[in-house]
Amino acid sequence: MLAALLALGAGGWALWWLHQPLRLPAPTVELSIEPGTLPRAVAQSVADAGVDVDPQLLFAWFRLSGQGRDIKAGSYELERGVTPRSLLDKLARGEETLRALTLVEGWTFRQFRAALQKAEVKPETRDLSDAAVMALLGRPGVHPEGRFFPDTYTYARGSTDVAVLRRAMRAMDRRLAQAWEQRSPQAAVKTPDEALILASIVEKETGKPADRPLISAVFNNRLRTGMPLQTDPTVIYGMGASFDGNLRKKDLQADTPWNTYTRTGLPPTPIAMPGKDSLLAAVQPPPSKALYFVARGDGTSQFSSSLDEHNRAVNKYQRGQ
Repeated sequence: MLAALLALGAGGWALWWLHQPLRLPAPTVELSIEPGTLPRAVAQSVADAGVDVDPQLLFAWFRLSGQGRDIKAGSYELERGVTPRSLLDKLARGEETLRALTLVEGWTFRQFRAALQKAEVKPETRDLSDAAVMALLGRPGVHPEGRFFPDTYTYARGSTDVAVLRRAMRAMDRRLAQAWEQRSPQAAVKTPDEALILASIVEKETGKPADRPLISAVFNNRLRTGMPLQTDPTVIYGMGASFDGNLRKKDLQADTPWNTYTRTGLPPTPIAMPGKDSLLAAVQPPPSKALYFVARGDGTSQFSSSLDEHNRAVNKYQRGQ
């Protein structure tokens, strides 16, 4: 140890050494520092990770620099070209290597869980049921569908899936509350939960973003007048794993809690994760008399205020008549 200190004290050599790239066994080396790890053990961890450096010399640098006490726990990636000086700067600033998980608008909770299983997170919920996951998150008895906001979440290596789930859930709580505060008198939904359910339907029915407000207007108008929503995505959701990609007439007639052809009003739960625009559209429908819409075949929809007008649109865009 004394020899190391004397070496660092030899000004010219020390300055040269601090700026020399450390030799790594690979283009990148992963380094994990647990909370409470002392500088001496950090220096040893760097050497144990395969970096060609004398851990005593590195520890001496940590001490003499005055930054050793600032080293932060976390997961780091060391790349070729890293020097003793830049290494300490990285650890003192806590520049962890972050991973990212993107939740896509319109995804179901099943798709979210599948993405989590592929992510580099500690799988604390892998063997839990959906209900058990929600209980773990502090929402016992709450259906998980639609309760997580679709966005890109960054996390450090070693994070748990519970932490990502909790962040996404809290993000949806905030986004839903913000949307609810901005609801207009045109909205037929009566509670934030109803707004979330309707937003998930709007999300799944939207082909082009520009159509989203009018799609919401159609469903709000139907809710207001007591008409069935008659939206295919809810039927498909209710079919679960039995849906094979083709929706048949018998499926529309088979009653489930999510079949909006056989039941009026909103289904009991959301059917997907709605994004910000769908949340706002659900509570801010524009003034419109539209009660129907049909896909034009180019991603956009044709809206109609009467059944006769709608039938003509169906003949034109769906049957080519």
